[in-house]
Amino acid sequence: MKKIVLIVFTIHYSLFICSQDIPPNTEQQLENLADADQAETEDDSYLQQLEQFRKNPLNLNTADASELKELRIITDLQIENLIMYRRLFGKLVSIYELQAVPSWDVMTIRKLLPFITVGSSLSVKEDFNQRIQEGDHSLLLRVSQVLERSKGFDKSTAGTKYLGSPQRLFFRYRYIYKNLLQLGIVGDKDAGEQFFKNAQNKGFDFYSFHLFARKIGIIQALAIGDFTVNMGQGLIQWQSLAFKKSSDVMGIKRQSAVLRPYNSAGEFNFHRGAGITIRKGKTEATAFVSTRKVSANLAADTVSKEDFVSSFLTSGYHRTAGEIADRNSLRQTTVGGNVKYSSNRCHIAVNSMYYHFSLPVQKRDEPYNLYAINGNKWYNLGIDYSYTHKNIHFFGEAAADKNFHKAFINGVLISVDPRVDLSLLHRNIDKAYQAINGNAFTENTLPNNENGFYTGITIRPTNAWRLDIYGDIYKFPWMKYLVDAPSGGRDYMAQVTYMPNKQVEMYTRYRNESKQGNQADNATVTNYLVTLPRQNWRMQVSYKINTAIALRNRVETIWYDKKSDKSEKGFLTFFDFIYRPLLKPYSGVLRLQYFETDGYNSRLYAYENDVLYSYSIPVFFDKGYRYYLTLNYDVTNKVTIWLRYSQIIYRDKSLIGSGLDEITGNKKTEIKLQARYIL
Repeated sequence: MKKIVLIVFTIHYSLFICSQDIPPNTEQQLENLADADQAETEDDSYLQQLEQFRKNPLNLNTADASELKELRIITDLQIENLIMYRRLFGKLVSIYELQAVPSWDVMTIRKLLPFITVGSSLSVKEDFNQRIQEGDHSLLLRVSQVLERSKGFDKSTAGTKYLGSPQRLFFRYRYIYKNLLQLGIVGDKDAGEQFFKNAQNKGFDFYSFHLFARKIGIIQALAIGDFTVNMGQGLIQWQSLAFKKSSDVMGIKRQSAVLRPYNSAGEFNFHRGAGITIRKGKTEATAFVSTRKVSANLAADTVSKEDFVSSFLTSGYHRTAGEIADRNSLRQTTVGGNVKYSSNRCHIAVNSMYYHFSLPVQKRDEPYNLYAINGNKWYNLGIDYSYTHKNIHFFGEAAADKNFHKAFINGVLISVDPRVDLSLLHRNIDKAYQAINGNAFTENTLPNNENGFYTGITIRPTNAWRLDIYGDIYKFPWMKYLVDAPSGGRDYMAQVTYMPNKQVEMYTRYRNESKQGNQADNATVTNYLVTLPRQNWRMQVSYKINTAIALRNRVETIWYDKKSDKSEKGFLTFFDFIYRPLLKPYSGVLRLQYFETDGYNSRLYAYENDVLYSYSIPVFFDKGYRYYLTLNYDVTNKVTIWLRYSQIIYRDKSLIGSGLDEITGNKKTEIKLQARYIL
């Protein structure tokens, strides 16, 4: 009887999560990332990962620490406690037992249910045969287009134009067996790029291939083709998707295996070559080599008559003659690796990265670029470490660059009480420290020029209530882009979440951020700094009416520098209708939204459901309406199609966008069609 209740509970909650839905705190993390970068990421690896865990849940009785980290839902302290629980009491008999694991709470367990299981392990021989014979082949095709014609596609006027068609095309073939073997190829053509023509005479503008295997004897990971490399806490190298400040106040530690497969559409943040991770006993070693061409802005020194690179181009766009000229103009060779020693409760690792460029890098001669990367080569060295003692998990990383400028980041996760968790993190990064692919838990996009201290606390007074609070104080010892002097800031957030049952989830959040920047419209030779405060409040409610219908509503407001004459206000609200009937081949999501802001400084972001393995996080400012409808239909048990139609309508605008993306009118409409075939 107990097993039957568990099965029903798991299925019921899995239906509430839905196949493409992600936890609300992950939505917030993606929204914050889009706000910080002012761009959407094309890395859909996390969505692919979650979908794979839904199809092949992670076995908690056999999963090691590296596999548990792949979920990105639990902290290292929770992982250590689970492993210690297994050592003391043996394998889990039921998922119910997770409530007895220290620092594991009901809300976390509910989020994990669709992705985990409890069972016995397979034999090595059986496992190997299944890798080769019983994996899943899939082919995914996607086409999307903005229906209104932008200036770049208007051939009736003179000037620079996009050379290709307005459709964006994407395909992905993939073979995968659980989390053990994966290979595939990706092709991507952006809107405006040519297809089987001229510069793109091989079809797609971008191709990516990967072969990735795990757990082959002492070989823990083998990567051939395209892959990402993640080390320590991101001070010297982190290429996979990584989050920063959000309502997940305990998520301050970077978690990932060193090598990971890459099969997304982004054209910059990956390596191309080969890598291997070998483990023997408590020691693990990783080595890799990569060589690839990247797009960059080329310039010439008028004195020496030599070419150099003024900046890397990360957008992946090759639509005009100028963009095509910069395409693959720089060869980047990378060699790196690490050696890690792990015991039951601690680890220490030595990391290294070396880059060589075919042309020297020389950034623009601006004060904020005084310490920028320059020359034909660059390298970083560092160590990362962690130690767990009872209910305390300490971690950190120390790194240095080519010029021996140093960076440090240290943090601690503490389970103060079964209902209270605490996180602390300090970073001290030299103003001159540089890392090409660094991505640490910092206020800056890159880990440089920053000193700061972060603290967060999670309180769970009952199983239904949760309070998350963080505070972050930081300083920038040197100038930054649009900040012409050393500066600083502070950031505070509090969120209350209420989940009385599996049908209702609601949260309210208040955030107050105050950061220094250049005075707007300053007329003096040297700019001076002012404090630019921004407050934000949000309320979101999700309600599942029955097994087929769920509703979601958000209301959000923002105040920017409200005590000055440059103050702005913003407002956004949306309503979602989600229809996913049980055991039916069709489903759909409808959103109706209104937004109104005084300008770009009071902009707002909202995560949108999309076709499988895709999501959208548009920026909203000015005044207008938005709606989208996403439908999917299982034609057979092997063929599924998705259709998405979205439109934004501005109230008081006659032009949308700028440059070659400028559209005449007040509407912007996008249609997207996707099909997946399971071979």
